[in-house]
Amino acid sequence: MTTMKDVARLAGVSAKTVSRVFNDNDYVSADVRERVAQAMQQLNYLPNMAARSFRAGKAPLLAVAVPDLADPFFAEIIQAIDQDAKVHDYVLAVTSLGTDPSREQAIVEALLEHQAGGLIVAPISADQSYLAKWLTQTTVVFVDREPRGLSADLFVEDDRAGARMAVEHLLTRGHRRIAFVGDSDEVVTTHRRLEGYREAIAMGGMTASSDLLLWGEPAEARELVVGVLGSEEPPTAILSSNSRTAVEIFATLQQLGRKDVALVSFGDFPMASVLSPSVTVVDQDPSRLGHAAAERLFARLQHPKRRFRRRNVLDVRLVERESSGPPVRDPDRDAQSKVESLVASGRLA
Repeated sequence: MTTMKDVARLAGVSAKTVSRVFNDNDYVSADVRERVAQAMQQLNYLPNMAARSFRAGKAPLLAVAVPDLADPFFAEIIQAIDQDAKVHDYVLAVTSLGTDPSREQAIVEALLEHQAGGLIVAPISADQSYLAKWLTQTTVVFVDREPRGLSADLFVEDDRAGARMAVEHLLTRGHRRIAFVGDSDEVVTTHRRLEGYREAIAMGGMTASSDLLLWGEPAEARELVVGVLGSEEPPTAILSSNSRTAVEIFATLQQLGRKDVALVSFGDFPMASVLSPSVTVVDQDPSRLGHAAAERLFARLQHPKRRFRRRNVLDVRLVERESSGPPVRDPDRDAQSKVESLVASGRLA
């Protein structure tokens, strides 16, 4: 771990001078500032902001960055982290990463530069290697989505098994045309759920049909559902890859009067259990996920030399409700099938 003394040694100044440069003290010459800045850059040194906070008598900050603060799933994660942070006298600094992966680094580093002693993040970009330089002084824990280009503590839920469980449930109820609705296959959680969906379809002796894979933001769910239900071979069931999309799908099915279409949501949501029909969900328990991530972060802070398991996968469970019933039979079609069967057997001329 690079220290202020290392920077001072390379720059040929005292550690106190390095501190003055960092604190933008007026009594430091431009030449010394330049030498110290070059030494910091060469050694990849980052000042210990948390330590400065303690010395100033302020509560240290715990940074939390998630894709969407309005998403109930991430809101519960944040609430759980905040509960643990209060116990350890940390103050939370929370931000939304949004949907533009190119902005992730700037947003996260802005948090870390403001005296953050730890970071819990659900990333949106394809590369988190930029955080490597912060690991010498900042404890970083990933939640819901694993890091790429970096080794760090991770807490996720078993997305693949959850989706597989949901599809297997629908298959046992008699559904064979099951649509999958997701935001984007590039989102790692959605990708894992799609894998689970495909695995269950394959285990059922079928092939995942491309016309049943629907992609779009939650606001586009109505258009997607109306389109697929109007196709020549519509699905009898829908698996939503996230709860926000599931809310839109449920509303669309109600508006269309399509109580014959089953629905399972990956993720519970408010009122899901009291709607009519109540919605079957894969329960993720985001509160448990948030507590697990926070507990690991504080354990790392308290025991920096202890070894911990990096990757931690939490189980999910299927909560069966009314919306995942068997396909509704068409009486006319059943009658026609019976006639065709009798003709084929020779019992009806």
